[in-house]
Amino acid sequence: MSKTDAAAQGYASLSGASMGTTWSVKFRDPGLDRHRLHGQVQTALDEIVARMSTWDPESAISRLNRAEPGWYQIAPAFFDVMAQALELAAATQGAYDPTLGALVDLWGFGPPGPVHAPPSQAAIDAAWARSGWRRTELNTEYRGVWQPGGLHFDLSSIAKGYGVDEMARVLADAGVRHCLVELGGELKAFGLNPAGGAWEVEVESPGLGPDRLPVRLKDAAIATSGHYRRYFTHQSRRYAHTLDPHTGAPLPDDLVSVTVIHPQCMMADGLATALLALGPRKGPHHARQNGLAALFMTRHDNDFAVEWTDPFADLAGANTALPCL
Repeated sequence: MSKTDAAAQGYASLSGASMGTTWSVKFRDPGLDRHRLHGQVQTALDEIVARMSTWDPESAISRLNRAEPGWYQIAPAFFDVMAQALELAAATQGAYDPTLGALVDLWGFGPPGPVHAPPSQAAIDAAWARSGWRRTELNTEYRGVWQPGGLHFDLSSIAKGYGVDEMARVLADAGVRHCLVELGGELKAFGLNPAGGAWEVEVESPGLGPDRLPVRLKDAAIATSGHYRRYFTHQSRRYAHTLDPHTGAPLPDDLVSVTVIHPQCMMADGLATALLALGPRKGPHHARQNGLAALFMTRHDNDFAVEWTDPFADLAGANTALPCL
């Protein structure tokens, strides 16, 4: 549908930049001040960056990462995201770990910038020794987080999804009931699209040529984690940005991507990373055992397999001719 068609049916668009990427909103406009709404969305995202971006040296998380050993009180939103991340770490027995910031930096995927060769094993071991979600704990009563010293928290695999949830909250608080919000490829939809149906989005399908998998969203969020965008190549071997918490090194890239549908984009974002880290066998098993709506794209020699769980097919209106787990 063209912008003119959407506008004729009372739909409007907003866009901006945050978290090193772009954001956009399409919504049925109930007569709002669009300039003010744009500012409210941007402010919500700026607040997340100020608390949870490791790319901002003065953010709350950056200051926590530099802090001496001790307990530190953090803002409510920061605490909630941290708690969700640590719960996910426990649920996956550490396959997902929000304390790998030192390793992320070492491998060239953090604020210090890219590298062009793998680090030494000694450097990996040193950064790995400073990592580990079991080295920290939370105090719910005081919104406290324990910094044992040298632990480098990194919430980048869940904070962007939280940003999508916050964008949706801002619009809902303003009276918007039909909307599609997007931040760096992660999306959340509620209500109806301009045609009066579920919002239609597409999942990237690396390895399937230019094709994309269509998905219908209504009152749900979708997020993808994959190996196909952020990586470097050294001596014909590719090193992707998702790290194995058990080795401190990038995961094998046979499981190319995982997409998750969930009511919360924060959880869709974190779960997609967790399932990717679990790998091509444990990931689908965990999704099936926990009733998760997940899609997996796996590399097999020169071909790709696409599989999804029954809940994914139910929520996405997917083509069930493809294999189900």
